Amino acid sequence: MLRREPGPVLKRELVRDHILELIESQRPGDPIPSERTLCARLGVSRPTLRAAVDELVAAGLLVREHGRGMFVAPEKITQELVAQEQAMTVPQADGAWSSRLLEFTTIQAGARIGHRLRLSPAAKIVYVARLRLVDGEPMAIEHLHIRADLVPGLTPQELESGDLYEHLRRHHDVHVREAVQGIEPTVVTRAEAELLDVPELSPALLFERLTSDVRGRPVEYVHSLYRGDRYRIVSRLTLGPTAATTAGPAPAHHPGHHPGIPPGDFAHGDTVASSTRGDVQQAP
Repeated sequence: MLRREPGPVLKRELVRDHILELIESQRPGDPIPSERTLCARLGVSRPTLRAAVDELVAAGLLVREHGRGMFVAPEKITQELVAQEQAMTVPQADGAWSSRLLEFTTIQAGARIGHRLRLSPAAKIVYVARLRLVDGEPMAIEHLHIRADLVPGLTPQELESGDLYEHLRRHHDVHVREAVQGIEPTVVTRAEAELLDVPELSPALLFERLTSDVRGRPVEYVHSLYRGDRYRIVSRLTLGPTAATTAGPAPAHHPGHHPGIPPGDFAHGDTVASSTRGDVQQAP
């Protein structure tokens, strides 16, 4: 049972993590406990649990079968995009990006987040939920899980303004180097729709990212939800020999805002392993 008294965003996050632990511990097609059983086990209301389940069904991780219950969904087919460049910088994206903090607290990592960050489940992490805005309009909801031992004294102000990774570099001597990120289509729940100012079940993009520092230590695990009507991804792929093979060195390539990563992050010599380029899709 959840023994903390979390805020509404963190409560949904804890329920989501518990169900994801169940999914990851079983095989495709295996059943998971009923909503009534999960409500009793976690000590949460039916609407809170159903919102988390709806999100995981929309993400293709759970399957509901009428009259039978819920089951782990079939495995997804994954296509990895690999950049030829060994280092990539990420310049500022279009628009004025800002953040509004929704929750900021220190909690235990738990089994799932601890596994991703290579920490004991009892280790402390800083959990942050923030709303990302472009020119004052909501664009994304971010859930950050940062190793607490790497960021003593981290303040809410550092997460509301400026470049997060620049703050980590300057104030905590944490130099991020690499990020492994997955992107999937999904839809927004009622609570997410209210924050993003879109209709419930609107299309969205789910980003999940694990960031490591120059020593290879996981620094943060993040999952973010970006509005599907205002955000798009453009992939630049090299499919054959380039002009550089016959005409000398090619000009330096500078990709735009990396999808899911706040603009400006990784812009100070830190690098990210990806070949996907994201841009804000301005509404007409």
